[in-house]
Amino acid sequence: MGVSSYSDEYSSTIPPARLFKALILDSHNLIPKLMPLAIQSIEISGDGGAGTIRQINFAEGSQVKFIKNRVDELDEKNFSFKYSLIEGDGVMDKLEKISYEVKFESTADGGSINKMTSTYYTKGDFVLTEEEIKAGKEKALAMYKVVEAYLLQNPDAYA
Repeated sequence: MGVSSYSDEYSSTIPPARLFKALILDSHNLIPKLMPLAIQSIEISGDGGAGTIRQINFAEGSQVKFIKNRVDELDEKNFSFKYSLIEGDGVMDKLEKISYEVKFESTADGGSINKMTSTYYTKGDFVLTEEEIKAGKEKALAMYKVVEAYLLQNPDAYA
């Protein structure tokens, strides 16, 4: 099994509490509304905390029908979230799992720095390509940008 980690950092004018509520705590409601052509629904099994399973069902015509994420840690006070991709058609044949760690931190200007670390656990001799990693990052960033734009246009949402 191979292990590879990658980190990214994004800055936003939106405070961490609003981003955390929209992107993490209420994503199962908000994301399918904002991105209906990509995500059909997000189903939650559990109370939202550690051990909860979030199944993301992609829109018809997508290459992947669904993925399942397991919540490993949810810290609402420190705006941090750890989860693992544990199941998904077309993804898990080469991967044991992917673990993610997301942290939203305040900045002096009232905005936030948002850090994400992805750790890929591959099966056997499989090696992820830069293109595969870049594609995953771009999808995550696209969702982040859609939610950020929604929050900028709706200053009372998740306040």
